[in-house]
Amino acid sequence: MSKALNIERGADGIVIATMDLPGHSMNVLNEALSAPLAGLTDLLEQDASVTGLILRSGKKDFLAGADIDRLRALSTAQEAFDASMALKHFIRRFERCGKPVVAIINGMCLGGGLEIAMGCHWRIVIDDGRAKLGLPEVKLGLLPGGGGTQRLPRLVGMQQALQWMSEGTEVRAAQALSSGLVNALAANPEDALMQARAWISANKSPKQPWDAPKFRYPGGDSRSPAVAQMLAIAPSMASAKSYGNCPALSHIMSSVFEGGLTDFDRALEIEARYFAACAISPESKNMIGTLWYQLNALKKGASRPAGLPRSKVSKLGILGAGMMGAGIAYVSAKAGIEVVLLDSSQAAADKGKQYSQELLDKAVKKGRSTPEKRDALLAKITPTTSYADLAGCDLIIEAVFEDRAVKADVTRQAEAIIAADAVFASNTSTLPITGLAQASQRPAQFIGLHFFSPVDKMPLVEIIVGKETSDETLARGFDYVLQIGKTPIVVNDSRGFYTSRVFATYVMEGLALLAEGVHPRSIEMAGLQAGMPMPPLALQDEVSLSLGLHVAEQTRKDLAAEGIRYVEHPGEPVLRQLCALGRIGKKGGQGFYDYAQGEKSLWPGLAELYPLKAEQASQAELIDRLMFAQANEAARCLQEGVLRSVADANIGSIFGWGFAPFQGGALQFINAYGLPAFVARAQALAAQYGERFAPAQRLVEMAAKGERFEEGGPGEP
Repeated sequence: MSKALNIERGADGIVIATMDLPGHSMNVLNEALSAPLAGLTDLLEQDASVTGLILRSGKKDFLAGADIDRLRALSTAQEAFDASMALKHFIRRFERCGKPVVAIINGMCLGGGLEIAMGCHWRIVIDDGRAKLGLPEVKLGLLPGGGGTQRLPRLVGMQQALQWMSEGTEVRAAQALSSGLVNALAANPEDALMQARAWISANKSPKQPWDAPKFRYPGGDSRSPAVAQMLAIAPSMASAKSYGNCPALSHIMSSVFEGGLTDFDRALEIEARYFAACAISPESKNMIGTLWYQLNALKKGASRPAGLPRSKVSKLGILGAGMMGAGIAYVSAKAGIEVVLLDSSQAAADKGKQYSQELLDKAVKKGRSTPEKRDALLAKITPTTSYADLAGCDLIIEAVFEDRAVKADVTRQAEAIIAADAVFASNTSTLPITGLAQASQRPAQFIGLHFFSPVDKMPLVEIIVGKETSDETLARGFDYVLQIGKTPIVVNDSRGFYTSRVFATYVMEGLALLAEGVHPRSIEMAGLQAGMPMPPLALQDEVSLSLGLHVAEQTRKDLAAEGIRYVEHPGEPVLRQLCALGRIGKKGGQGFYDYAQGEKSLWPGLAELYPLKAEQASQAELIDRLMFAQANEAARCLQEGVLRSVADANIGSIFGWGFAPFQGGALQFINAYGLPAFVARAQALAAQYGERFAPAQRLVEMAAKGERFEEGGPGEP
């Protein structure tokens, strides 16, 4: 039928259709695959000799979902509605063809892939540990547009369906079976094929549950009291979670609720209208451009030096078994790397390994791993105090205290042991790599690998290139980051690099607002309403006020030594004042908040230290100050050459410190605001609040020329 769809017909009349899209590592619903899949419905409806259909994949994954290029090209609500209804029509023909259709699911089955699978009468998952099923469209500002908001609630119940869709959850095989999402598990492809044939033979004319006259939702429909109560509070819960910044969340809820009040085919039309609203929204355009195109470009090596061979780390040495070192050890061992975890005492090294033990014990308890897999992973981590154990390491990562002398000492001791071609990396978050490399005998092989806490959850690693770092060293560092399943961005060396430097503008602006007499609760709400994952004062508590003050004082000393005038941020005296009172942040039990018995509340003493001014600024004004401080500093980083690409800027801002994802990143925020309007607003903020808001010169020049930053799309970074 097509190169993308291989057809086999047995003597029993059962057709096996294998999706295998040429030139792609994964099957996606582009025109090359969509057309032959639609043709399958003709075969089922018109050929009387066909007794049933088995749909499977010839690749390691079943079907990844829609072709993002086609989604990105949708420009009107009518186009989006029509595209959604076309996919629904094809799946609906599967359901009503009068012959049994079975999906054999392997690996990832996401988005449109799962929507097609739910349109099959029976679903079998190959349970080899790789299967993941889900409707993650919300992560791109969309909702499932192929019937997902209607079929999933009718299979697993409204409450479970809403939770999975609103969070973009990917479900493993066992949970998919227990929830009712799939019908059976198979040990391997042969077992799955045997089960599929047997089911087809036993079910000659199946119907989908929702097409049966007496169908009832599991747990009740939109009219049932329990569901109605849940749906009544769901919108307020979604609003509390997203502060209205993610319209896809409310559209998903509306589609599920309204679809539960009518017949199935009318419900599909309702979904298509909400899909259209999402597809043409600026939030979705921003998120697709950055979190799809730019992210995938980085993962494919857009920031990696070209022409150099790929590499893998087989043995890793980590200097420092604290929170960061322990986390790096875990993710590296999980990737199959042998790890030497070194600290000044055996007790400290053992404690670092214990971090992995605790994570793995939780995974075993929840059924996500086995004792055998846990023990095999732990065996890869060797806690030690002996530098001699670093012999044979091809990469060293230093994760000791942010002190140049300490870092220089461990660098010299490690380099005395490791091979001449080994790479040495520092996990510093602020200290310039070029300066740290002065302690190295091989500065060309010295690089920064800045991880984020907690390492096992945070997806980003910021790779910092020092003045003498070679392209080969950068390539090897980049390959290691991909090897452990993280997303790499590459930046040039500078104080604070990119992420720490711009992140600081967010929390410090919050402190400046406090010093001006803005109500602390208004400051915190402004951060959340802007789309940030945490408000600025609470976030400063998390990273600790003492660390913030240490960084500021270190910067002051360094600049003085270089003969550069230090300009104090108006938020810095707040750090100094609270630290003097012993309020150093969450780790000390008191900062801007009081912490007691797991609860936290704003410290009442803030009102005495920083009396409220009579006239409070509007929330819009506060949001502008918090967002413009970050976006403008990101533009300065690009202007100064700290950033190497727009993609690094946008992805680094979202994955590094949580810059409002719906904005598409710090530079895309400027695009969406409009360059001329952004420059004008920044100038107004600078006139009122200080020179730190003055727009980067690059922005002024771009605005004058009518330019924009590159936006993610086909062929773009």
